[in-house]
Amino acid sequence: MKFENNWRNKTLEALEKSNWGPDTFGSHLTSTIHQLRKKVLNDFTIEDLRIAIGQQMGLTYLIPIALEVLKDDLFAEGDFYEGDLLQAVLNIDGRFWNDNMAYRLEMCSLIGQYEEEIQERKIDATVFLTK
Repeated sequence: MKFENNWRNKTLEALEKSNWGPDTFGSHLTSTIHQLRKKVLNDFTIEDLRIAIGQQMGLTYLIPIALEVLKDDLFAEGDFYEGDLLQAVLNIDGRFWNDNMAYRLEMCSLIGQYEEEIQERKIDATVFLTK
């Protein structure tokens, strides 16, 4: 997919041309998600990626960033445990992977390279691999 120039210096709201308005639910998660939609992508932390990807939000823009992080450190850690970003990425709905085969192939390559370590850390890649 071809992205806008300087897309990493933009927010998900700007890139998706969609403002969700105020958070009317008021839970910690929904408040966080609304804040992340207004955050410049270059400023996303591993935890921000984990949360947003876990909610299947902004995948078109966040998966390329997450893959760069995972290539550098497959077991990059948000706030929960080593590999929590990887687990969030592996749990993405299969339709995304079917529509983005190049990203799927990158993930398959990473899984293949680190299969033993993934199993040792009890990260479940089976759902991803069977999609």
